[in-house]
Amino acid sequence: MRPVNCAMMGFAVFVGAILATSQPLQASWLGILYGFFTGFLLCAAAMAINDYYDRKIDAVNEPMRPIPSGLIGANTALVFVLLLTVVGLVFAFLTSLLCLLVAIASWIITVSYVTVGKRSGLPGNFLVSACVAIPFIYGSMVVTDAVQLNVLLFALMAFLSNTGREITKGIVDIKGDREQGIKTLAVRYGDKKAAVAAAVFYLSAVALTPIPLLYGLVSVWFIPFVLVTNVGLVVSSAVLIMNHSRESARRVKKLVLLWFVFGLLAYIFGSI
Repeated sequence: MRPVNCAMMGFAVFVGAILATSQPLQASWLGILYGFFTGFLLCAAAMAINDYYDRKIDAVNEPMRPIPSGLIGANTALVFVLLLTVVGLVFAFLTSLLCLLVAIASWIITVSYVTVGKRSGLPGNFLVSACVAIPFIYGSMVVTDAVQLNVLLFALMAFLSNTGREITKGIVDIKGDREQGIKTLAVRYGDKKAAVAAAVFYLSAVALTPIPLLYGLVSVWFIPFVLVTNVGLVVSSAVLIMNHSRESARRVKKLVLLWFVFGLLAYIFGSI
């Protein structure tokens, strides 16, 4: 399931709701709670189905993961995916019909990535990043039935920075991906060019951060947290370009999750 990642997806729904309105959220607390569980459970299902389809690749790249290590059977993982998906969509239905449609669309994107998109390389990276951005949009819909501008901006930043992280993951997994015919940027063009491409996406996300301030969409409390995110992404980009080895990419991939957290905090405190 990768519970930390799942919690971040659920938390992203909460952040989207906070950003979408200046009104107190008490009246929408139940919908937000349902949204958290929707994000958490569908992310967990995505992680599990990804492990199912990646079991041969993981046998090379990550042999200690649950399926290749023999801890969990492949069929058991599929049953788990079905259970998580059904319960997640039930929570979406309990929120609203619009939210259910968005949740279904997100799940279709996830399955498209796992079954087809992953082998395409960069288009597959875009599919994953869309799934990362959608929870923020979902949170906005929970409380306003619309997508607010500041939420859309943050969703775009999340999309860009996560695309950089997906490209970085391609450097980490280059050996297994090459054996399985997965055409990541690292496989197609080498780890050095993939590192540069990842840095471009990280820095594109950084370049967008002044916009919420310029348009008065956030308060000054946005600044200290977003500075941590920006410095972190810039330094991570420089490190990756200078050292694009598998171990360096693995470290950057993990650090970028931390910069994501500070980015979330920037928008939360910026809404005060």
